[in-house]
Amino acid sequence: MSGLQQVTREAFGKINLGLDVLGKREDGYHLVRMIMQTVSVADTLVLEKTEEPGIVLKTDSGQIPDGEDNLVCKAARVMQEAYGLPGGVRITLTKRIPVAAGMAGGSTDAAATFLGLRDLYGLSLSDEELQHLALPLGADIPYCIAGGTKLAEGIGEKLTGLPPAPPCHLVIVKPDLFVSTGWVYKQYDSTGIVKKPDLDGLIRAIREQDLPRMAALCDNVLEEVTAPEHPVIGQLEQFLTERGALCARMTGSGPTVFAIYENRESRDAALSALRSDDRFKGFESFAAEFC
Repeated sequence: MSGLQQVTREAFGKINLGLDVLGKREDGYHLVRMIMQTVSVADTLVLEKTEEPGIVLKTDSGQIPDGEDNLVCKAARVMQEAYGLPGGVRITLTKRIPVAAGMAGGSTDAAATFLGLRDLYGLSLSDEELQHLALPLGADIPYCIAGGTKLAEGIGEKLTGLPPAPPCHLVIVKPDLFVSTGWVYKQYDSTGIVKKPDLDGLIRAIREQDLPRMAALCDNVLEEVTAPEHPVIGQLEQFLTERGALCARMTGSGPTVFAIYENRESRDAALSALRSDDRFKGFESFAAEFC
């Protein structure tokens, strides 16, 4: 076992450059095909060994549970039970990724816990072994362990590496509203949406490092459900596109919107204008990059 007493891990959020729904399994999980991308908006976890057994989670967020229901605690419990880790662990979580934003905030915190405990205890485990261990806790956690630019299939757990997406600058903004993922998928199942994103073209654009083409092909089939119910999503996209974005799209089941810019100056000007607009007062907004 490692002699380390404390480790710090960054837990990066994600966006969906492309998202398609292919069907539904008998167990209720939806089959998806997605282009996933980590972004520089990140939570921070500090993991410390304790002599007292158990798991203690401290967080600065009043929006998430700090007990056994938190995915961080569940991930730590899985690691303790699977590898007989001695003593206990104290985890301090600093939240920056918006909650219920379609950015895998809970999943990436759990992924950082798996990775952090591997480091803290010096365990000889591959990322693939951690992904297998993590999957029962959530379909996004294996991707969050891997990070980067990936094609995700199945229920999101089948990952294929892609070249890094072309560099760019992002505005990420979460409206002040809650969207139920379960409701979005239920509505999707009943609407018969036929419009499909061109994910193969999106992958080619990434491989060719063609940023304008990649941006033009970013698409999310779930936006057809969420955006009509919450017009502010379209308002944000129009606002950012009018201020130079190559594209502005919703990530996940919403409501967060990301916009892609070729240069930092245009991005920063758009973000400043967004934060000054009374229509978007109280929204969480970030300047970010791919990572």
